[in-house]
Amino acid sequence: MPASLLSPEQLQARLRAARALHGGEARRDAAPGMRLGIDLGTSDVVSVAIAPDGEPLALCLDWADVVRDGVVWNFFGAVDIVRRHLDALEQTLGHRFASAATSYPPGTDPRISVNVLEAAGLEVSGVIDEPSAVAALLGLKRAAVVDIGGGTTGIAIVEDGQVTYSADEATGGHHVSLTLAGHSGLPLAEAEIMKRERGAEIWPVVRPVFEKMCDIVRRHMDRLPEGDLYLSGGSCALPGVRELFQREFPRHRVHLPEHPIYLTPLAIAGYALGSAPQEACHGR
Repeated sequence: MPASLLSPEQLQARLRAARALHGGEARRDAAPGMRLGIDLGTSDVVSVAIAPDGEPLALCLDWADVVRDGVVWNFFGAVDIVRRHLDALEQTLGHRFASAATSYPPGTDPRISVNVLEAAGLEVSGVIDEPSAVAALLGLKRAAVVDIGGGTTGIAIVEDGQVTYSADEATGGHHVSLTLAGHSGLPLAEAEIMKRERGAEIWPVVRPVFEKMCDIVRRHMDRLPEGDLYLSGGSCALPGVRELFQREFPRHRVHLPEHPIYLTPLAIAGYALGSAPQEACHGR
């Protein structure tokens, strides 16, 4: 289904399906024309295979520290994760992907992500900045997309159905974890787990980091003084995030779907549907 016809209910259904696939089996049999999107994030690497209608079929997620602020600092670690995802998807779907789409934070070099995929043996079918990918998936006409990644906060402004402006600044989920680790005296890895599992409890501690993210977004919102604002990224799942953004941007309608960690990977895979020739499906 074209992104412009994707209703909020359909989007939520796809995000729930992606969540169910996390660590599980394929949703249904593989089919010709399916696509692969790979999101190389600061805190995680997510690979998601989708059917030609955009429905998720299989998903792999690794919590990994291989990218920082849009830069792949552990290149071989990132390549190894992508290769393992390809092996797992082949085992699940009975199909070896030869190509995939990927993304990058606005303002960084797209070749950074492209090089990882190519080193893993993939042809790159498309590369797009993260908030623009989400805007395309949602079929937005006039809105702002705020993608809170692991290391950065990305903003895209959509006018007349086109992304007319995008920007990205440091501060993301990794900085939330650093703040939590410093406050609690825990190693960073344990703070990451606490962030994912005890969101309501830690919100008072990490709220100032999200207030800084609001300040970042505000600097780029002069092109859209009112309207819809869509949040994306795993850190947005913390209780209090949507409410904070709504208070900070009272002239905007702030939208936050369930399971926002899967929104950008699904958007990247959706971008692949329109950016590459049809790939045949070969069985085992």
